[in-house]
Amino acid sequence: MPTVLVIDDNPAVSTALEVLFSLRDFRTLSADSPDAGLAILEREQVDVVIQDMNFRADTTSGEDGIALFRAIRARFPDQPVILLTAWTHLEAAVELVKAGAADYLAKPWDDAKLLTTVENLLELGSAKKELSRLRGDASRRKSDIEARFDLRGMVFADPATERVVGLACQIARSDVPVLITGPNGAGKEKIAEIIQANSSVKAGPFVTLNCGALPSELIEAELFGAEVGAYTGANRAREGKFESADGGTLFLDEIGNLSATGQMKLLRVLETGRFERLGSNKERQVKVRIISATNADLASMIRAGTFREDLYYRLNTIEVRVPPLADRADDIVPLANHFLPPGKKLAPDALEALRRHPWPGNVRELKNALSRAGLLAPGPAITAADLGLTARAPAKVPDEELDRPTIEAALARANGVIAQAAAELGLSRQALYRRMEKLSIPRE
Repeated sequence: MPTVLVIDDNPAVSTALEVLFSLRDFRTLSADSPDAGLAILEREQVDVVIQDMNFRADTTSGEDGIALFRAIRARFPDQPVILLTAWTHLEAAVELVKAGAADYLAKPWDDAKLLTTVENLLELGSAKKELSRLRGDASRRKSDIEARFDLRGMVFADPATERVVGLACQIARSDVPVLITGPNGAGKEKIAEIIQANSSVKAGPFVTLNCGALPSELIEAELFGAEVGAYTGANRAREGKFESADGGTLFLDEIGNLSATGQMKLLRVLETGRFERLGSNKERQVKVRIISATNADLASMIRAGTFREDLYYRLNTIEVRVPPLADRADDIVPLANHFLPPGKKLAPDALEALRRHPWPGNVRELKNALSRAGLLAPGPAITAADLGLTARAPAKVPDEELDRPTIEAALARANGVIAQAAAELGLSRQALYRRMEKLSIPRE
């Protein structure tokens, strides 16, 4: 039976939460002070803590709640904590989420939202325990994952990819928002497909929207739908991606390109599950699992004021980082064999060229290279010359010879993707970072 610890000095709050959790057959423990709560954590196995942000009538700063959370993190670093906060403590709650709190809810809380949050944390805790079990036996881990989960045909051999796939499988059933990060062409959408295929809503729709492929004025209509006359050319009513994905998963690719208005409305849907079509004041309600992806540095965008911090923390309950292909070299040959056209094989010099190439375009570049080589190769064997990688490999340039305009131009051509710019300049990413730091070129 899951155990929830409520730390709040208001008996009415503790009683109300105990009644609420009894509906899910949760065991509820109560403490009326930080010290009492910490004492319970020392002697009891607790799955989720729900703590108030204020314990003294003579202050409204939330400092008691901050101190309690820090004490819990110091002594029980893996303990999930949900904060109950008044609006006066909202800023402090956001800071604690950055420091590791699972979530925060404003008083008076929404019962359904609180129950869902607790259940998701319980699922996530079970998933982490299961993932630890899988990682305990390295020799059987990959075969275990392949046998137990639908991997949507993903090909991999590198331990770095194995960890990403294992994490995706283990968090799939916990209905929490997932943010997938990584460079273009690395396989973020494939990871999203794996999460959907192993989720509790796998029988539901899997709807995708590339937020970077549409003008900003059309993204809201795509997300939320539109009524007749909502915008120029809207001559019929249409449902948006949220309605289409009801009961399933909505995958928002290139989430960093979402407009400010779109970000605000998306945040509202994530918090309430409700939205209106453009041109309508009728509220609609859906239940959708959100998976988002980006190759952008959202932290830098937050600092620049172009991405909402509160939206980031709603989307990023769990982050899955997909490394570039250059950082998972053991995947290159298996993927190349997977992409081989029928009747073709790789010559030894082709295998060497594949291993040496930096792959700034990641898996997408590798797939295109094999498709092109299959058309150019005159016989069954694909050679290094057929791949064309030798000619395209950049010459090594000493980093001390690179000036600021050269580096900035390469970064511009690569749309800020460090791995791609480094490959063009003939540097490792670390060498490029060192040179950028010396020349005071910001990473973002």
